[in-house]
Amino acid sequence: SHSMMILGTVKRHPDGFGFLIPDDKDHEDVYIPKHSMEGIMTNDKVYAKVARAKDGRYSGEIVRIDKRATDKTFGIFRSKGESDGYLEDKENHWGEPLKLASASIKNVKNGDMVYAKINSYPGDPRGFRGEIIEVLGDLQDPMNDVRRAILMHGIPEGFSRKTMTEVSQLKSEVNPEDTKKRKDLRGLSLITIDGVTAKDFDDAIYVEKDSAGFHLWVAIADVSHYVKPKTALDEDAYAKGNSSYFPRFVEPMLPEILSNELCSLKPNVDRLCMVAEMWLDFSGTLTKTEIYEGVMNSKARVTYGDAQEVIDGDGPKEFDHVKDIILRAADLAKILMTKRTREGSLNLEVPETEIVIDELGNPIDIIRSERLFAHQVIEEMMLSANVAVAKFLHSKEIPSISRTHDKPDQEKINLLQNFLNTFGSDMSVSGGLLQKKLSSVLKKFEGKQEGMILSRLVLRSMKQASYTVEANGHFGLGFSYYTHFTSPIRRYPDLIVHRLLKCFIPTHHDYQLIAEDDLRSMATHCSATEQRSVKAERFLTSIKRARFIQKHIGEEFEGVVTSVAKFGVFVSLRSFDVDGLIRMDDLGKDHFEFDEERLELVGKRSGYRYHLGMPLQVIVSNVNVELGQIDFLLAADVERFEGQKKGERKHATSEKKSDWKHDKKRKKTKKNSKRVRESRVSKSSGKNKSR
Repeated sequence: SHSMMILGTVKRHPDGFGFLIPDDKDHEDVYIPKHSMEGIMTNDKVYAKVARAKDGRYSGEIVRIDKRATDKTFGIFRSKGESDGYLEDKENHWGEPLKLASASIKNVKNGDMVYAKINSYPGDPRGFRGEIIEVLGDLQDPMNDVRRAILMHGIPEGFSRKTMTEVSQLKSEVNPEDTKKRKDLRGLSLITIDGVTAKDFDDAIYVEKDSAGFHLWVAIADVSHYVKPKTALDEDAYAKGNSSYFPRFVEPMLPEILSNELCSLKPNVDRLCMVAEMWLDFSGTLTKTEIYEGVMNSKARVTYGDAQEVIDGDGPKEFDHVKDIILRAADLAKILMTKRTREGSLNLEVPETEIVIDELGNPIDIIRSERLFAHQVIEEMMLSANVAVAKFLHSKEIPSISRTHDKPDQEKINLLQNFLNTFGSDMSVSGGLLQKKLSSVLKKFEGKQEGMILSRLVLRSMKQASYTVEANGHFGLGFSYYTHFTSPIRRYPDLIVHRLLKCFIPTHHDYQLIAEDDLRSMATHCSATEQRSVKAERFLTSIKRARFIQKHIGEEFEGVVTSVAKFGVFVSLRSFDVDGLIRMDDLGKDHFEFDEERLELVGKRSGYRYHLGMPLQVIVSNVNVELGQIDFLLAADVERFEGQKKGERKHATSEKKSDWKHDKKRKKTKKNSKRVRESRVSKSSGKNKSR
């Protein structure tokens, strides 16, 4: 059939073949045979000659490499002698081990984590060779976990010398000259509401109420005043794209002199800001917006816990002077939340996890962060500002940057419908406005076990939100126009938006519009850096979870099936926010087949089904800290657990094995596993990064 040349990113399969993910999002993935993958590494950008095969799928041959994925890598050092060592390719991401220069391996111990520079790539006449540039140390040391996650995912560390030289010229206080020609808001009682541990206060609010509705000010740190284009500081911020958050550690987008000091809206000090001043009626509809540069002086630094106590009617006396502001903000938030839900915005029951880490990097607790109404109050204020700014920029008819979230594919919606049918629900998610359909379904199951499973399924069915030049709207939030404006300290796209806004603010500076092609490139880059950080954060979370549950090997827990795949079932423990896999081979002697439509594993002989939401008693059987993987076994099949000391395990469920063949006749176990304390107040900032 007719062939074409396609540019895309290649992924190696452990068996040696690969798949090409085309840059053209409308083109299907392309199968690359094993012989064409020689010399190709995972995530390399390549050109491939592609054609449709007889079976309808696309296959291709790699013609040339456009760009290598990386010039540095991370791995576990293995020695073959005093002068010979390599990094093993456990996941077959490279196609062969990386041989290391003998001069670089002196004093490196077998099993050490190392960071290496690649000098020549697979397929090069010199071979796949490199040299160690840093030894991180023992893989088992939890203090190395964060650094490992950062290096593995290629997140830039620290700042260049040029950047540090530039910021060294900055003073800790605002220059009075910089306040001229700005709107003076220092007499307005603007306040910040953030997490207990927050240091970078990038947003402040003030709310008034009259006979026409609400008058809302959202003031955002004016980062663009200090971070100018074509400076070393701007180059470093762009390379990072965003701050990356880990337990007890942050890799910031901006140096602390800016993020924690000069740009942070700390109380009782003057700060430069960008302001979205909004008027809303009593239905929550935006009627008017003004955007300008301001200077402010925060009247209080309030934590989410403090704000919640004020809302509940028992706030600390030290916040009496801002009590009415918090209460008016709460009233407005309730109206905005109702409006969003009515118009189809999705509220997913997916609890956030907080891993409590000690000073040595050891996880000592895993808790589900309780989401307070105070968190939602600030979130609603920020959403309103982001929408108002998006509409403002759209009205100017200029190339801009949007936060876009496309609707799910019909195939994913069909899976959701099958899940509802499995639970005996007659509700439909097809036809009509999809957001409203999904919202109705989520509302019906809110607070139930099915609701948690359904929220996870809805989340998995969603496409990834990204930055685009096109204003295609945000499906999950139900907004036609949406951008990111409220967090320029930690997100580069917000900084871009601030610069675009200043093109329309008649003050002393001279900002220029950004060409559409340049904006498109920036949007793609920022989407990629965001995903890079998300993957690193998830990877670290999986490692810390594995470290935590490792001490519970051999113990029995109550769990629920949260995902079903052709290779096994994933079970989430009720007492800890930890997921583990029961592999297909450990599900019993029956041969199980995967029912993709119903998301079930069905026994060929017995007809026994493993399905979503199914309660199971499991024991922790194996933990791989290096990969962050956890394996479970059925508690009823305890004899398969090896290495367990006699009498050490808690008593297995009393159900007979025959009961496991009949799901409807199974007795519900009443055994309680160890319980974990719940945190009353989250330590996180509460601002949903995914949005």
